[in-house]
Amino acid sequence: MSAEVLAGIDVGGTNTKVLLATTDLEVLDRIDLPTPAHDGGDAILDAAEAAVRSLLDRHRASLAGVGVGAAGVVDPTTGTVLVTANSFTGWAGYGVTDAVTARLGVPATLDNDVNAFLLGEVAAGAVAGERDVLGMTLGTGVGGALVLGGTLFGGPHGAAGEIGHVPGFGDTPCTCGQRGHLETVAGARGMADRYAASTGRRLGTHQVAEAARAGDPDAQAVFATAGWGVARAVLLTAGILDVTTVVIGGGVARSWDLLAPAVASALADEPPVSGAAIRVEPSALGPDAVALGAAAQVRRLVVAA
Repeated sequence: MSAEVLAGIDVGGTNTKVLLATTDLEVLDRIDLPTPAHDGGDAILDAAEAAVRSLLDRHRASLAGVGVGAAGVVDPTTGTVLVTANSFTGWAGYGVTDAVTARLGVPATLDNDVNAFLLGEVAAGAVAGERDVLGMTLGTGVGGALVLGGTLFGGPHGAAGEIGHVPGFGDTPCTCGQRGHLETVAGARGMADRYAASTGRRLGTHQVAEAARAGDPDAQAVFATAGWGVARAVLLTAGILDVTTVVIGGGVARSWDLLAPAVASALADEPPVSGAAIRVEPSALGPDAVALGAAAQVRRLVVAA
């Protein structure tokens, strides 16, 4: 008899990651593929379904459930994508979980990618077993999510944990139309803008990181400012919610060696009023985090507690 497995799908604007995991969340295999983001919801799920079936055939496994993590605003209750970036066409309004269940015949869940990232790290990553955690993703922008008392907390309007759009980080215009949000100092776009303003040269954050490691003071200053911003966001969360465990992922966080010193220094300068130690961890799951977190979400439906 074939073993039951879970599938996790991470739908990004450029790439889709599909992985197969045991019910203990051990990753068995994965496939990365381009996202046909401008071809509509059916095409996006056609590609993901083909990858899931390929992995099932490869491992001669039977499927218990599918979890999906997707960029943008989603409604986990209805399993529908509500708002997407311009990189998608025909994805907003798409009923993901109903479509996945119809195609594969198993229960399905949907959450946004940052929530799924945090669920993955809590289930099997850098903060495994923690019950109160702030998750942050430092990508093009800055995303956030909260687990409180062991449960994902979305808040009454679904925006809990959105630390990337908290003001108080200068006066630079943010992509959302406001000014001085955390995203302007700790997101990849804002960091690239800051480096270009200092040097007249526009580099991607990976190149800025290489320059910082090579001793470029302007590049080092960009990462120092980003680390300061991350630390202040952590301290805000610790002060308001008494949450002192944090996990950080995303492309910018891959340069953790450049961020960590500034984060640690800022936290030491202004410890939380509770006196509790703050634990800040880089992602342990890396690019698997969203898909594995999505698999962890559907596991709650299909695996007996």
